[in-house]
Amino acid sequence: MRLFLNNRRGTLYRMKNTSDYKKLLLKEKARIEGELTGIAHKNPEIKGDWEPSAPDLNNPTADPNDVADSIEEFEGNAAVEVELEARLMEIDAALTRIELGTYGLCRVCKEEIEEARLRANPAAVTCIAHREG
Repeated sequence: MRLFLNNRRGTLYRMKNTSDYKKLLLKEKARIEGELTGIAHKNPEIKGDWEPSAPDLNNPTADPNDVADSIEEFEGNAAVEVELEARLMEIDAALTRIELGTYGLCRVCKEEIEEARLRANPAAVTCIAHREG
């Protein structure tokens, strides 16, 4: 187990065994990317960015109700894409913290995040006392 300096108080803390958390994060990342692939596509101009896939509305013989359904589905997919992309960014940030050796420290108080919190949400950035919402 590695030791790291807790910058806020100048104390050492034990780095959590991150291999299990990394596996959980990578598994969730793969699942989310799979879900995104069904409703969106990667933006070739911005690394890591996804865009909702628009329906093909260029069929002149399409029934107006079918067109309306397609637009409604696109709007729903756009909302889901935003949520999935946000979670994907949280996961990527957690994987970066693992590589930097700062994983498991609360961004508010700089103390260790509880194991139970990390098991429930491996991408957590705060301890239970400082969680949002």
